[in-house]
Amino acid sequence: MDAVLILLLFVLVLSIFLGVELISKVPSILHTPLMSGANAISGITIVGAILTSRAENIESELSFALGMVAVFFATVNVVGGYLVTNRMLGMFKKK
Repeated sequence: MDAVLILLLFVLVLSIFLGVELISKVPSILHTPLMSGANAISGITIVGAILTSRAENIESELSFALGMVAVFFATVNVVGGYLVTNRMLGMFKKK
């Protein structure tokens, strides 16, 4: 069990460094398409959270509660991301 936990922690830390490195190299003109891609990934997170917390898969009330919290936060992330993307795209429209 300890080896699995260490491996998961290693993957988490590696993904954090990779994410920071990738985002820092993106020019500012490409942030809007990158944000739209991140919104699509968050949409996949919503589907995963719903599948995880569905009624047939509930082992305890805690897992259901955590699944619903995950659905809520992923939905907030998607809606907020699309609102910010829409506002950024509105800045490029001619007046």
